[in-house]
Amino acid sequence: MISARLFLAATACVLLAGSAVAQPAPAAAPATAPAAADAYRPIAPSGDILSTLQASGEFNTFIKAATATNLAQVLKTQPNITVLAPTDAAFAAMPAGELDSLMQPANAGQLQALITYHLINARLDSAQIKGHAATPVPTVANAKVTLDGSGPELKANDADIVQPDVMASNGVIMVIDKVLSPNWTAPTPSAAAAAPAAAGG
Repeated sequence: MISARLFLAATACVLLAGSAVAQPAPAAAPATAPAAADAYRPIAPSGDILSTLQASGEFNTFIKAATATNLAQVLKTQPNITVLAPTDAAFAAMPAGELDSLMQPANAGQLQALITYHLINARLDSAQIKGHAATPVPTVANAKVTLDGSGPELKANDADIVQPDVMASNGVIMVIDKVLSPNWTAPTPSAAAAAPAAAGG
């Protein structure tokens, strides 16, 4: 299991900034297939977490959502956090109309819960995940995300971590290929194993 000691700090909530102070994100380069996982271009650290995401140009939707919920400044100044950052392609793959609905002012609470579910109040790297079975880890949203290093790909819930260990000045970015849902539940191994047996009658 991932060290329990490491995640004692993860139970503390990140202090939310009053007003986000973020520079406009650079325009993303045109992509012929934005939803394709193989279209992802690896990013490099560029200062703090917010600046690194902005410099990439592949996280404009995540930055927009963080800014709308006064969380952009947290990405810039909060120390020792890990951000599970969905790409623009990951947001584009959400069910039609869901993101537009979340971005409405009336749904600001739901949007904030979604974004804080992608924040862990501890510094993680791939070495702390690889080789470990699925482990629930507290997020700033007070809901747990499951990090799994038991397979060939590192996973956060049902999303692949397509680039771990982007070491920004104030924390770590782990790029994921799917927007995580706070309502996600891990499949039960016993139930999955029982299904074929039952089918075989």
